[in-house]
Amino acid sequence: MIEPSTARADRFRHEALFYSGRSEFINGTVPFIREGLTAGEPVLVVESLEKIQTLRTALEEDADRVFFADMSAVGANPARIIPAWQDFVTRYGVPGKSLRGIGEPIWSTRTADELAECQRHESLLNVAFGHGRPWLLLCPYDTAALDSAVIDEARRSHEFVVDGGSSRESEHFRGIEACGAPFSVPLRPTPAGIDELTFERDGLRHVRELVRKHSIVVGLDQSKADNLALAANEVATNSIVHGGGRGTVRVWEDAGRVICEVRDRGVFDLPLADREAPGPDPSSPRGLWLANQLCDLLQIRTFHGETAVRLHMRLDPRVNLRVLPGGSNGVDLAH
Repeated sequence: MIEPSTARADRFRHEALFYSGRSEFINGTVPFIREGLTAGEPVLVVESLEKIQTLRTALEEDADRVFFADMSAVGANPARIIPAWQDFVTRYGVPGKSLRGIGEPIWSTRTADELAECQRHESLLNVAFGHGRPWLLLCPYDTAALDSAVIDEARRSHEFVVDGGSSRESEHFRGIEACGAPFSVPLRPTPAGIDELTFERDGLRHVRELVRKHSIVVGLDQSKADNLALAANEVATNSIVHGGGRGTVRVWEDAGRVICEVRDRGVFDLPLADREAPGPDPSSPRGLWLANQLCDLLQIRTFHGETAVRLHMRLDPRVNLRVLPGGSNGVDLAH
């Protein structure tokens, strides 16, 4: 039996649960959920549909008191997960009362690019919530299905781990400040002979045209091609305003995705900029946020005096994050 965390939620507690098999998953999550329900805490579980059904069965009548959401929808683009948790904390957090959640963003069939961004997401959770409202977040990791390097990284991105039946501090945790440092995982090499355009302030129309035309040629439908062109326009605008007044855009197709890269001489040093919803002021920064809402994946890297932003759009349809009524960019909570 895996013991649930009994730590006092006087601050954000980010904990990795290492499990192998259905029984360990249930033993590590159900007591955690029931402990929250007993304390009167709102509980949100963001998991696969299969595991949601497993938990519903194990929780019996208690399942009706838990919010559930499908991670394949919420976290298809990992950069959308933090805003969903922020919505949950904002909507259901009250003074003097904690909250708790379970989220499993990493599974064995994630692509290499998705995995890297999921790992970035896990680190940024500490930056987003580490100095804010107290609440508990448990992140299950399937040790039977995931590579050992993924488990090792989880020990660095979580301050606490549940391993071998007990909860303890992770001696490998990199710390909140280091979690917000520029992401150093390399991007895959850019192919040779791809469409490329250098742009300045008066060249945004050409950026949109290049991206839209290439996307349609390789098979992206009109709506998704328009979305990718709009996202590229937003990122290219950032290049003009913050990246030295000019940049380069490249577009290619790879492994069932259209990829658009915008590169400039700027430095990306605001780790949550692409995950923070814009404020009501029309002048609030919104380009990277919008790009994440439009695209299936976004990668940002700064190296060698340049910043590269890669926008991914799948050629096959995929459900995106649902939007709450009233314009809230969060998870659609369902009991």
